[in-house]
Amino acid sequence: MSKLNLTQPLVFEPIFMERVWGGRRLESLYRKVLPSAALIGESWEIVDRTEAQSVVHEGPLRGKTLHHLWCKHRDEIFGRVPDTPRFPILCKLLDAQENLSLQVHPPKAVAEKLGGESKTEFWFVAHAAPKARIYAGFKKGVAPDKFTKALEEGRVEKHLHCLEVKAGDAIFLPSGRLHALGAGNVIVEIQENSDTTYRLYDWDRSKKGEAPREMHISQAMQCLDFADVEPALLHRKGEALVRHDLFQIEQWTLTAEREIAPPGKFAIVICLTGEAECAGRKFAPGDFCLVPAELSDRKVRPIGNSTALLVVTLP
Repeated sequence: MSKLNLTQPLVFEPIFMERVWGGRRLESLYRKVLPSAALIGESWEIVDRTEAQSVVHEGPLRGKTLHHLWCKHRDEIFGRVPDTPRFPILCKLLDAQENLSLQVHPPKAVAEKLGGESKTEFWFVAHAAPKARIYAGFKKGVAPDKFTKALEEGRVEKHLHCLEVKAGDAIFLPSGRLHALGAGNVIVEIQENSDTTYRLYDWDRSKKGEAPREMHISQAMQCLDFADVEPALLHRKGEALVRHDLFQIEQWTLTAEREIAPPGKFAIVICLTGEAECAGRKFAPGDFCLVPAELSDRKVRPIGNSTALLVVTLP
């Protein structure tokens, strides 16, 4: 196969997902061209799944899928990475106009037993309404029997650990952690490549005239970590937000040009605020790009003031 001529970062077409809790803020905040009149809850920005494939937006690789690149050009684009059937990271934007369901994702051992996929994820709050919340983990003293009874009676909220959040906050959500994204949040989500979710509670949406959604109480109860009590938001150590065997995430305040990743290593870059430029391609808030391992110009440069980025790599 001929060698690629990689001259710019790769940008992919977003895939929009309609959700009952979604809205239109990805359009107003990030200039996303949303389907008319639809409530869009998720924009899948970088994804390699059978049911959803990122497609290169521009340049010589335009129209190629992420899966094609992963299978046919792995060394040039991704460098030396673990040999997995699919690209291991899924990147999204979420717009929560209403609360998401209370849910859990399975740890690997439980996922294999239940026929699903393990899912660990990270949330970065890009925008938040006043008093916006996220729910993560349990309050102290919640046992499985007590929680099961609360689910049956529809009074689970008093058992949930609630965190008020603002733009710039972040949290790590390992598989097994009970969680829900609260109304008023727009977040960046970086996650293991999985789409297995078990819902426990949907905030009585059906009582408001909405169609009831399927719950997965039996599966979820096998996944929940009841020792996960009152987890905290992430505190940055230097630029590092997450150091995990699935992905590593840093938050940069960009004041001068710098190398985005060493030669031979790819990186995903997400523009949070301000503007940036890499190899002649400009990026604005809400833009995602993949800097290939063999891209020669690997420096990212701020345009103006207040440029902030998330940088995602594999360990």
